[in-house]
Amino acid sequence: MPEERCLAISRIERIGSPDAGIFLYTRVHDDLNIRREAQSILDYSDGILRALTCLTDPEIGVLNNRDEIDCVGFKTVIAKGYLDVHELTAPVMAGMEEYTPIAPAHNRPYLEVIRLIEKLIPSARRVGAFETGFHSTIPLERRLFGVPYIWYERFGLKRLGYHGASHRFISQELARREGATGRLISCHLGGSCSLCAIADGKSVDTSFGFSLQTGIVHANRTGDADVFLIPFLQSQGLSESEIIEGLTKTGGLLGLSGISNDVRDLEAAMEEGNNRAKLALDVFCAGVIRTVGAFYVELGGLDHLAFTGGIGENSSYIREKICTALSCLGVQLDCEKNVQVPTPHELSTPGSKVKIHCIATNEEIVVARQAYSLLSRNTYKE
Repeated sequence: MPEERCLAISRIERIGSPDAGIFLYTRVHDDLNIRREAQSILDYSDGILRALTCLTDPEIGVLNNRDEIDCVGFKTVIAKGYLDVHELTAPVMAGMEEYTPIAPAHNRPYLEVIRLIEKLIPSARRVGAFETGFHSTIPLERRLFGVPYIWYERFGLKRLGYHGASHRFISQELARREGATGRLISCHLGGSCSLCAIADGKSVDTSFGFSLQTGIVHANRTGDADVFLIPFLQSQGLSESEIIEGLTKTGGLLGLSGISNDVRDLEAAMEEGNNRAKLALDVFCAGVIRTVGAFYVELGGLDHLAFTGGIGENSSYIREKICTALSCLGVQLDCEKNVQVPTPHELSTPGSKVKIHCIATNEEIVVARQAYSLLSRNTYKE
């Protein structure tokens, strides 16, 4: 592998919110930071154009022009017939199109931006690192649903798993720091949430299912829910579109609290005595605790518990609530370290049987490594 060096970082928040978007750009070598709040960022293409403009700006950029970009890597989610890493050829894009109903909030904007990049930087090769690839090592008995087997054969219905880049990075980073991964549960907690059971660097179970709708409670998505909610709600007069919106956009932390999908807002409201905010956080943590318990048994014990993602990295309250409940498994949190800012890498007490970690994920470097490996035809040894 060549030297890995980050030149610039751009992040865009609240896309599509009128006059509420946040655009951030950082030039790494001299810590030049640009933050523009209360922006009207219309869509993902608009956000990408703003980032590209900064990259090539004579005063704040890091490139002379767009043609210096040889490859653009995408943290793609799912495509029919494709796992792992692939150049984004017409057949691969068609596979993404076909599976758009499974991940509409992800595949649609990805396809939009991939086509935009093709138009703006036609000389750059485009590579997709699919989220499902990391979970291909999960045993079949943990992947199949109790549906007619012919549905698996005809439609491929099985647990696929997502957040592969994040869980892969946590596993690799932990192995780099600790010498080995051992038995690890990676908790990616953010707007979208998932847990992954990892044994010696390989995924052996995940909280996500066939779609990103499943698992623990998300910011707006319900997570696991009884499938017969749908016909029951239809019998009560709700339309299909109303039900889908409740399951995907107005559910989760937002739906439970009635206030916000942001844990920061909910913690502040809870401190002011809002019971619905507290209930939403309790439900969220209960799902994490339940899943960790199941994965603990599947792994035959636990060596490492890692928190990552916007919530996992920044909410000391969530980490403490979860770890306190897991004390019966030998998880002992150092409460003083837990509230330090910035948060230390290791948060467990010396006597804890399980090492607790807070690790900032880096999905971008994983995608870059995978793209380089594919294009250079070298096997990247993880």
